[in-house]
Amino acid sequence: MALAIFDLDNTLLAGDSDYLWGVFLCERGIVDRAFYEAQNERFYSDYREGRLDIFAFLEFSLRPLADHPPQRLEAWREEFLAQKIDPLISADARALVDRHRDRGDTLLVITATNAFVTRPIVSRFGIDHLIATEPERDGEGYTGRVAGTPSFREGKVQRLEAWLGERGETLAGAWFYSDSHNDLPLLERVDHPVAVDPDERLAATARGRGWPILQLHHGAHATSAR
Repeated sequence: MALAIFDLDNTLLAGDSDYLWGVFLCERGIVDRAFYEAQNERFYSDYREGRLDIFAFLEFSLRPLADHPPQRLEAWREEFLAQKIDPLISADARALVDRHRDRGDTLLVITATNAFVTRPIVSRFGIDHLIATEPERDGEGYTGRVAGTPSFREGKVQRLEAWLGERGETLAGAWFYSDSHNDLPLLERVDHPVAVDPDERLAATARGRGWPILQLHHGAHATSAR
């Protein structure tokens, strides 16, 4: 039995939940479409080039959580999951998770996308453990700020190490599946790194180091990744 760690966006999902949440907000008129789309594209470009300021991005992306009451946000989220996310959950992705479950591995999703968006998605895979960027709360509502360390790049390693320490576990024999070169800090820490439908930089690294490359979604991603 080992730890099987999965990135979420463009790894278990054939698309990007963070990006698509923004698309949904724009389509519903919940945010200013012209401004939000332009900012989203700028942050996506920064992410792709490996220069994303994660705190600037979170200040932008978490703002809608602070602007609306939790009950309304949760209702919108249910619509979002049905419209945008459920079609991106493939049989192959479920089968990958189930193979590790059948082996008795501990299943964990670690993602930079915030927990408000990702927690119900991870539940759809029957995975109990999630490390995600946590939106700060103030009573029942959200402040629009991040709580603690965002689980992005080296932050994923820091958050995972803290999680392992709390459980008295290690990374011995662990697997990590990811599509992005931004996850190299964690991919380099596990015994079994796997590149899933990788971006060009990760694909080149995986080939150079002899890591497996898994075509889980067969090139059928619904949207570019952030």
